[in-house]
Amino acid sequence: MKIYLDTIGCRLNQAEIETMAGQFRAAGHEIAAFAAEADLVVINTCTVTAQAASDSRQKARQAVRQGAREIVLTGCWSTLEPEQALNLPNVLKIIPNDRKENLVSELLTIPPSQFELEPLARKPLPGSHKRTRAFIKVQDGCDNHCTYCITTIARGVANSRSRKSVIGDIQAALLGGSKEVVLTGVHLGAWGLDSKGENGRLRDLIRTILNETDVPRLRLSSLEPWDLDDEFFNLWEDVRLCRHLHLPLQSGSKSVLRRMARKTTPEAYSDLIISIRSIIPDIAITTDLIAGFPGETELEFGETLEFVERMGFSGGHVFTYSARPGTTASRMPGHVPPEIRKKRNEKLRNLLAISKDIYTQNYIGKSMNVLWESSIQESVDSWKLEGLTDNYLIVQATSSQSRWNQIDCVELTALEEEKIFGKIKFPL
Repeated sequence: MKIYLDTIGCRLNQAEIETMAGQFRAAGHEIAAFAAEADLVVINTCTVTAQAASDSRQKARQAVRQGAREIVLTGCWSTLEPEQALNLPNVLKIIPNDRKENLVSELLTIPPSQFELEPLARKPLPGSHKRTRAFIKVQDGCDNHCTYCITTIARGVANSRSRKSVIGDIQAALLGGSKEVVLTGVHLGAWGLDSKGENGRLRDLIRTILNETDVPRLRLSSLEPWDLDDEFFNLWEDVRLCRHLHLPLQSGSKSVLRRMARKTTPEAYSDLIISIRSIIPDIAITTDLIAGFPGETELEFGETLEFVERMGFSGGHVFTYSARPGTTASRMPGHVPPEIRKKRNEKLRNLLAISKDIYTQNYIGKSMNVLWESSIQESVDSWKLEGLTDNYLIVQATSSQSRWNQIDCVELTALEEEKIFGKIKFPL
């Protein structure tokens, strides 16, 4: 049987479909590059924003237009809206998040223990989901109660995977040729807390990975700022750990953060950034921001603008606040009019773009190691390449051969219209 796997949303969703792909392959099935050629389509949905929920529904309809006859939905949106999900055309079944781990065994009616053998090579997914980086899920769920977040409701309480299972997945990814591993989770920094310290903390897991595997690059996905201390940053003595941290801020206003129930303040966040940069001077720090949270005044938004400018982020994401049914924030008074939310989003995005350019300019003329994520042939002897430095700069270059999934030393030559261009010096 041919199975097409699709996803929307976070890196955790991507990690989950990569795991599903390995299990389907282990059971003797083929992963299709397109929905049109598949016997079964599985879509991992998202509902973090209203737009993500809409995009999830659109994914299912798009698969039908492409010829999908049987669709199974899983993930956060279909978990929270199962009746609406089942009403979509050709959707046969909903598998909620609490059964997602056994999705493949449930669909194929085989015992989960069949996948507890020595891991097979974790090959990249075909088609648009083909990546050089392997996303490895180490943790799920969250015990925080941020007032805007629907994910906690959809994913449940925090729970950590064992070191052994994580190491097994990483070894499988390396066996499949991955040059970079990305650790993911709903609340990644909470790894180990549900075992009351018996398994250690996230820094202990990272140290085990660096000691027990030959992973060329290890990258961390989003981390909450209150989970980190100076001892954590000493891990960067190992050069394989990518110099990039994504630390969601959400707002630079103390009063807004309080209404969001975030466990930090602008002062604490600023102190953390200063500490990180003193230990890892060249690190890239990106963030998430929410524009137009309920009750956000012009004064509070101004505090956020000033704070973001002062932090000098190397990039980030800005989300226009959207009320998610069931969250505390959706019931708060003073919802900001949509047109004002949109304008605030634009101002924050423009500010982050300026900040990103300032950070990037520091590397023009320098040589960086780039892992090529994309390689497109433009002529007989010319390939257009695009890839990532360890500090998350997206670089473009040309080559006389395909360099996909290879790491090259590249001189960064120019920054034009937010695009970084480089010249390959030599392969590593």
